[in-house]
Amino acid sequence: MAISVYVFKLTLLWVCDAVKFGQLCSGNPSNSRRTSDGWGQGHYGAGRGGRLHEGLDIKCSDGSTVFAPFDVTLNGKLTVYTDPSKAAINEGINLSGEGLCFKLFYVRPDRTSGRVRKGERIGTMLPMQRVYPGITSHVHVQMCDKSDPTRYF
Repeated sequence: MAISVYVFKLTLLWVCDAVKFGQLCSGNPSNSRRTSDGWGQGHYGAGRGGRLHEGLDIKCSDGSTVFAPFDVTLNGKLTVYTDPSKAAINEGINLSGEGLCFKLFYVRPDRTSGRVRKGERIGTMLPMQRVYPGITSHVHVQMCDKSDPTRYF
């Protein structure tokens, strides 16, 4: 019994490591990442004042269509901030698929439950420039366990 559980865990790890996100945002087919701008950097672990950035920022123009990166289950809407001054970008969605659990911030979801196939529209990029003028607009990808999502891109 212990050997079969071990083999299952190794297989699951191998499958998850092979997962790659498909195109997240219209206009960015290669999932180019936000690098550095006047608001900081978009890589996992970048400094954010007294904390670290817990996701990876993928470039996405305000108002762009956001796509399912692979077949996913929509697991509900999320609220990104408690600060009312950021209400214009205070939406996101919880997703799972391909053995991964992750969140997309700054996206107004078209719906919040059900299944969506790879490449289908899941929502719209919110107006980041309204809250952070001059930032490189982006979708923030955060793993549910807050691990580094970079290996999936």
